[in-house]
Amino acid sequence: MRITKKVARELIDVLDESREKISKEAKEILEKMGQVYDFAEYERQREQIEERIRDFPSYVRKAVSEITIAQTAGRPKKFNLVKRTHLFFLVRVLNRSNRDTKALLGSLLRPFIEDEISYKYVERLYSDEQVGMVLHNVFVLMLRKIGISGKFAGDGTGYSLLITKHYRTNPKKKAKDYRYVFRLIDLETGLYVGVEYSTKSEMDAFHKAMKMVKDFGIPIDQICLDKYYSSRKVLKLFGKRTSVYVLPKKNIAKIGLKWAKVFRKILEDPVEYLKTYFQRNLSEAAFSADKRRFGWVLRQKREDRQEMAMFSIALLHNIFTVRVAPR
Repeated sequence: MRITKKVARELIDVLDESREKISKEAKEILEKMGQVYDFAEYERQREQIEERIRDFPSYVRKAVSEITIAQTAGRPKKFNLVKRTHLFFLVRVLNRSNRDTKALLGSLLRPFIEDEISYKYVERLYSDEQVGMVLHNVFVLMLRKIGISGKFAGDGTGYSLLITKHYRTNPKKKAKDYRYVFRLIDLETGLYVGVEYSTKSEMDAFHKAMKMVKDFGIPIDQICLDKYYSSRKVLKLFGKRTSVYVLPKKNIAKIGLKWAKVFRKILEDPVEYLKTYFQRNLSEAAFSADKRRFGWVLRQKREDRQEMAMFSIALLHNIFTVRVAPR
């Protein structure tokens, strides 16, 4: 069947009608969730978190061994790279102001560290390029060990620079008040596989994240994206082997080969298409959990330090996440 503009608009109307049906079914599932959720499996999966934390030192040592650091003149670092990375990890887990963090580390680590840690030293960890490289390598090593499915969902969000403004509840979002991030999540494991940051927009962060995934050599078999990413330019980023699930906009101007492929999937089974598309809700759930766990405000003033803070949130997510689908 040839996909014309008229056929496309009719299919979009069918999707709108089907969304109400899917939403009703989803509410019924949520009401029964307490009865069908496998809590035993959840507790078993939580053991993976302890394993990842135990493995973190070995990840760091491996990541450091893969970095070649040129010798430079000047004052040597107070701590070696392994210790600085562990210290930064503790700083991010604590998620407190620099002065509070300095006070906590000064008491908690006093038996293990002779040198005093100042609040300025805590802040400078966020701009330590070597620590950033180690965290990047740890991110990749974890993905390699745990494994990913090839089925992903992606969405963007923002982190506030002001405690008085929340990205989700504030209708007037200005770039000067927020920093944007896009994260691609694996639907089976719940791990982030691509994360990037932007001072401009969620779309800019999206394109950077797609490049990151490409550089990692991660194949994308299926991807579910928010309606914000519904455009031919976005569809062109994905090859023939990738099934893209996105809601087409009603004012679509040109069908083309990429949109025709999407509409044919909708034509086969609109309800099943929507059920697959709605798996992208996992992204929103992950964002919500991350912000509750690791904070939704960026305290850092410099852009490079803000980027480091947001990347570390993605790494912490991969360490502490548990993905258990309801039965």
